[in-house]
Amino acid sequence: MRARFLSAALSALTLLLSGGHVWAGGPALVFDPSDGKVLYAEDADDQWHPASLTKIMTAYLTFEALKAGKLTLEQRIPYSELCQQQPPSKLGLHIGANLTVDQALKALIIKSANDVAVMLAEAISGSQGEFVARMNQTAKALGMTRTQFVNPNGLPAPEQVTTARDLGKLARAVVKDYPEYSSYWSMFDARLGKIYIGTHNGLLRTFDGADGMKTGFICDSGFNVVASATRDGRRVMAVVLGEATGGQRTVRAANLLEHGFQSYGWKAMFNDSQSIDTMPIAADAKTVMSVRKDVKSFECGTGVRKGPARKKGVRKKQRSVDGTGQPVPDKPQSAVTKIAGEPPNPTGKPKIVIQVPQQ
Repeated sequence: MRARFLSAALSALTLLLSGGHVWAGGPALVFDPSDGKVLYAEDADDQWHPASLTKIMTAYLTFEALKAGKLTLEQRIPYSELCQQQPPSKLGLHIGANLTVDQALKALIIKSANDVAVMLAEAISGSQGEFVARMNQTAKALGMTRTQFVNPNGLPAPEQVTTARDLGKLARAVVKDYPEYSSYWSMFDARLGKIYIGTHNGLLRTFDGADGMKTGFICDSGFNVVASATRDGRRVMAVVLGEATGGQRTVRAANLLEHGFQSYGWKAMFNDSQSIDTMPIAADAKTVMSVRKDVKSFECGTGVRKGPARKKGVRKKQRSVDGTGQPVPDKPQSAVTKIAGEPPNPTGKPKIVIQVPQQ
């Protein structure tokens, strides 16, 4: 109940700040995965770089290989030189190391490890190139008509594009075709041997009913998420693309999911909603563009970092004098001055803040 109140309050605040309308960033889509009914759509056919949302397809094909018996969750797969060449986010294993498929899926979905995406691609298809061809065949079969993949992890590539609608079709296929693997999408964290990994999906901790799925980020696409939530047996999914920060991504996705739950009843009553399969492609749907200049991230060179504090000159204190011209003694001071709102620091050691890569 408390979590639902907080998520509703968050959505209400967002609506207030946006003048009562769903806050507009990049493309967005809200739908019911059970029948594809569209609850909200905004530029849903504009092409966008998927970033690590690509890994939803990589996971889908891994689930397909498991179902076909080509892989097992306990099977160990090797870490190649190509895996090691991938930039972060990554596990960074040594060549010749191996993971079980179960561990690889956790690293792929929770940490969004680029090197592990290549591990799975090579294990399933023998090479990254063959796996990418399989990705595009599957995208076509799922009706993802404006999507093209060139790698299995979503690292920057001009030709790697998708749309909010196409990602919605993929997310629907994942939850309908492979419900037995749904727990991977809702994991907060995991430990792979000595390596601890944690989720980038803030909705899992803040939104009532959140149960997956995946975040993604590169400078040209901004902060993206495919999100899922279930309340009272009803599931709603949202796709959010092109937010300027990870925080804005979480707020907008929460707002859209809340909008989906609140509007579901009257949408069904009046039957005024099309599905992600039947909604006409917008005549003015745009080709891919970069939002790098709008993104606020140190990785993109657009973050704002506070400079060092300026040193103030030491001023000599002037002592007060009494009516005879004699100095007035200073008042005794406490040995420790407590700053309002600052938690106690009994160790006296400086606080350390650790920044982690965004995703």
